[in-house]
Amino acid sequence: MRAALFVTCVNDALYPRTGIAVVRLLERLGVHVDFPAAQSCCGQPQYNTGYRHESEPLMRRTAEAFAGHAYVVTPSASCAAMIREHYPRIGRRAEDEGRGPELARLADDLAPRVYELTEFLIDVLGVTDVGAYFPHTVTYHPSCHGLRTLGLGDRPRRLLAAVKGLELVELPGAEECCGFGGTFAVKNPDVSAAMGADKIRAAASTGAEVLCGADNSCLAHLDGMLRRRDVPPRALHLAEILAATEEEPLR
Repeated sequence: MRAALFVTCVNDALYPRTGIAVVRLLERLGVHVDFPAAQSCCGQPQYNTGYRHESEPLMRRTAEAFAGHAYVVTPSASCAAMIREHYPRIGRRAEDEGRGPELARLADDLAPRVYELTEFLIDVLGVTDVGAYFPHTVTYHPSCHGLRTLGLGDRPRRLLAAVKGLELVELPGAEECCGFGGTFAVKNPDVSAAMGADKIRAAASTGAEVLCGADNSCLAHLDGMLRRRDVPPRALHLAEILAATEEEPLR
């Protein structure tokens, strides 16, 4: 099987280890991973800030970069949700405005081929035990896009529960937003910080060594707050845990 990695701009610029972990994990499971070099930002920051027209060139670029790939896998529920939920809406609006059906066609072609990592592992590959080893206590924060838009449900927790040596502990108030919300954190910094403080207090109360998530945007927000307070746990993307093995532990 072949799949294309949509690494996302956040991971490319700030968390390259997450992208590397996805490749290691998928290749271990027998997937040949392609990386279209033309990929860039999906346009979510522009769209969420109200600049729909400015997001359209990035939407077109993304659709063209992944044309011909049966599976497009991304370690970001946020970006997967942008493509699956908002690209079709953007395309229809462009067509309604008399600018032609091209964007709608591109969106309708790409959207059903995009999978968040845990969806791809469980729904496409049919695996929950990926052969990972991570001897630490972990608590899991579900991002809003994964929880509410994509409906990931218990997929991430099922994958974590199957990791050898890992002790999974419940996060109080897990379904509450961490406060990042993309540009929300920029527009409403005080509210964002207060929500983040609630989340890291909940994470610290579990006694876990690691606060795990499937979106590095959320984890960047929470990790920054944890580091400034110099308190545990440390934040880590789910892909890096799943990529770790006894032979090749997380470095």
